Amino acid sequence: MDSILLLEQAFNGLQFGLMLFLLAAGLTLVFGIMDMINLAHGSLYMVGAYLIAAITGATGSYWWGLPLGVLGAGVFGALLEFSILRHFYQRDHLSQVLGTFAILLMCNEGVRLVWGAQPVPLNTPDSLSGPVELLPGFFYSSFSLFIIGVGLLVALLMYLLITRTRLGMQVRAGAANREMAMAMGVNVQRLFTLVFAVGAALCGVAGGMLGPVLAVQVGMGESILIMAFVVIVIGGIGSIRGAFLGALIVGIIDTAGRTFMPLLFARLMSSEAAANAAPAVASILIYLLMATVLFFKPRGLFPTHG
Repeated sequence: MDSILLLEQAFNGLQFGLMLFLLAAGLTLVFGIMDMINLAHGSLYMVGAYLIAAITGATGSYWWGLPLGVLGAGVFGALLEFSILRHFYQRDHLSQVLGTFAILLMCNEGVRLVWGAQPVPLNTPDSLSGPVELLPGFFYSSFSLFIIGVGLLVALLMYLLITRTRLGMQVRAGAANREMAMAMGVNVQRLFTLVFAVGAALCGVAGGMLGPVLAVQVGMGESILIMAFVVIVIGGIGSIRGAFLGALIVGIIDTAGRTFMPLLFARLMSSEAAANAAPAVASILIYLLMATVLFFKPRGLFPTHG
């Protein structure tokens, strides 16, 4: 098999995995600390992408649109938590699912009302539009390398925040044992709002990174939300380390499956049958992985203690 193809797909899997981490990090903290199932998390990713696209279009600069859009997504998440979501904390999970699903639908309709039903363009910045030769004969998109760099930088900052700061100590305590953290005097309401705002900002970063690659359109958060849930189940709910490693595993396996499954099936059956069967099998690989992990480690690969 071509080594260039293997290397390219490894980079693609790393890129996709890091973007999944940005989504899963906020989701796993919300679920782990607040014990809340938030189906509207993907809407924060969508809103962030739309804000970045709108600001980029208004200013003509992606480098203005990205930070301002991420800030806007964080503020939107904080307002959403403060005004609506905190009323669901003491409700059962069914109420949380129904309530956040309603928020998801309202966000979709709100975006459609403001920006219309057609996809909004978000172009790659000119400075990152060309390929870079990493090895002799191996060229890779400079914007994809930028995505990988941003993902690794955010992962490092999250690690330092969680492990080296007082806020991180409170977050880890809340994820491991929320009742004990409350008994020790942690301002839970403020912590919840801050965690939700950080999670929303991370979604905004993911939206700004993937917007030029994928379409910025209504409902773009639903499909990737499912994969983010898979990531936190595999990694362990409430664990940032689990979210990071789980995202990399899911990203690489999903990318490899969609690339190499058609090649494998083409050797085993007719081209028409392979074209039908390979994508279906590739799409369920990560769910088979999740089922296997849950069978042997029901709390995930890297669960929080408590």
